[in-house]
Amino acid sequence: MTELEKLQASCFLEIGGCDNLKKLDALKNSIFGKGGKIVELMKELRNLNNEQKRKLGSEINLLKSGILGKLNSKFHELEMKELEQKLLSEFVDVALPPRPEHCGKIHPLTKVEEEVVDILSSYGFVFADGPDIEGEHLNFTALNMPNHHPARTMHDTFYVHRPADDNGRKLLRTHTSPVQIRAMLAHKPPLRVFSIGRVYRSDYDATHTPMFSQIEGLIVEKNVGFSHLKWILADFLKKFFEVKDLKMRFRPSFFPFTEPSAEVDINYKVEGGKIIFGEGEEWLEICGCGIVHPVVLGHGKVDAGRYQGLAFGFGLERLASLKYGIPDLRGYFEADERWIDTFGFSHAIR
Repeated sequence: MTELEKLQASCFLEIGGCDNLKKLDALKNSIFGKGGKIVELMKELRNLNNEQKRKLGSEINLLKSGILGKLNSKFHELEMKELEQKLLSEFVDVALPPRPEHCGKIHPLTKVEEEVVDILSSYGFVFADGPDIEGEHLNFTALNMPNHHPARTMHDTFYVHRPADDNGRKLLRTHTSPVQIRAMLAHKPPLRVFSIGRVYRSDYDATHTPMFSQIEGLIVEKNVGFSHLKWILADFLKKFFEVKDLKMRFRPSFFPFTEPSAEVDINYKVEGGKIIFGEGEEWLEICGCGIVHPVVLGHGKVDAGRYQGLAFGFGLERLASLKYGIPDLRGYFEADERWIDTFGFSHAIR
């Protein structure tokens, strides 16, 4: 047996005897690292003539390839062995009940969104969606807001540094109403859609946040009017607040995209520090609504001579705060575990 064959056999024996990755890595360094067996062997080449160098160099390369192949195979074997041991040690019995301290809670907005979707779906509404980054045309112009409307200014609107296109300058949508235009353009009436999504305005205090969520409903049908809108809102609010009786007050208001427009108040009283809806003589504003303006229907390619539109909108955080007694809107977005522990909901009640 030549010296190279003896060296290979010795290395193979040591590799086979390694029982963990740390030992195997140290062995690799002793063979191929600085001062290792292969490096010492290569030093012999300088004392040989060219023919001898070529012959020994070729044999050393074959030796290196054989040892590296053996090492790689052993590395793979030990890695799989360690992985198997790790998987066994980290076994989790998914049939075990969860520990209460690690359950987590349902966010109030998620809870309220599910409640709203269930109610609106029962009236035949279907969900419609749109992008958070909109263009000026769909966000303002198509909703009957002229160029001089104050909502277009930088004081209320976050404009985005993106190239303008046929839809105008880009911005973070200030309401979910552009979804109504998109829905009318995508589907022919009759139409019943609702949207739920984030909107953005430059405002921040206990009752306003720069990002919040809106719910909007749109009906485009023949022979519908304000009486239909009043019935839907009354029935929705009774179901949402879980009350049998509820007084409502419609106050004339102005929204560019509806005419006539109204703000809706509902009656309540405070008892034991808790708001009780459907009782008492106090009034609280809850939403806005109206008959869709013919100009808006026109931008949605709807014949205003044949169809009428009904629209209404709520603030999702406001609904959640009123129903579940959450005092400050900023808590919805501040990711404070103490807040979610206080106002969150158990998975068991979903």
